[in-house]
Amino acid sequence: MFRAASKCVSVALVSALTLSACATGGSYVQSDQNGNSTQQQNRTGRSALIGTAVGVVAGLLTGDSATERRQHAMIGAGIGALSGAAVGNYQDRQERALRERTANTGIDVQREGDNITLNLPDGITFDFGKSALKPQFYSALNGVASTLKEYNQTMIEVVGHTDSVGSDAVNQRLSEQRASSVAQYLAGQGVQRERMETLGAGKNYPIADNGTDAGRAKNRRVEIRLIPLRADGSNASGVH
Repeated sequence: MFRAASKCVSVALVSALTLSACATGGSYVQSDQNGNSTQQQNRTGRSALIGTAVGVVAGLLTGDSATERRQHAMIGAGIGALSGAAVGNYQDRQERALRERTANTGIDVQREGDNITLNLPDGITFDFGKSALKPQFYSALNGVASTLKEYNQTMIEVVGHTDSVGSDAVNQRLSEQRASSVAQYLAGQGVQRERMETLGAGKNYPIADNGTDAGRAKNRRVEIRLIPLRADGSNASGVH
């Protein structure tokens, strides 16, 4: 069932990318021997865009897990992988850039091995029970987006979390919607969509006591997890 669903998503993706290629490939005017002008598609640009679309979809269909599918999709889209000691050095530089660009914004930057996690607290990101980003948070996310574009050899997991108040269904839906809002904003700032996966964790992964107001506030968050794209395919993934 999951593979069938993935194929449906992939077919939709290739259709969208192919249409985009047709729309953005460019055109020119060509005249025949009799002086009649005709509009022609710029085939070079169109072919390049369609080739990228096919590469992305091939990646989505061949992986056995979400991480593998995303990794293959990124490679298919022409994003290079890291190897050896280059991984740690790359993430060191990205971590420094993120800390500089998110200073005094309320975003917490954490490092675990070669993975980087950004914690976006509910209080500065969303109004209570809402999934629309607060406009005053845009500038902070702009700093994140500019860094993610600069360091594009990482896969991006955007995971929404809630506290334990309310039903499981409501919490699950809200966590998914909040993750989607963050991912959509990043994409709007130029972060490649094939790098991102959104997940809703609901109330299942608290980082504080849900029995207190302060604890519940900490649990209401969105996390952005940055996982390096490794040449050997040994990427770690999963919600924590």
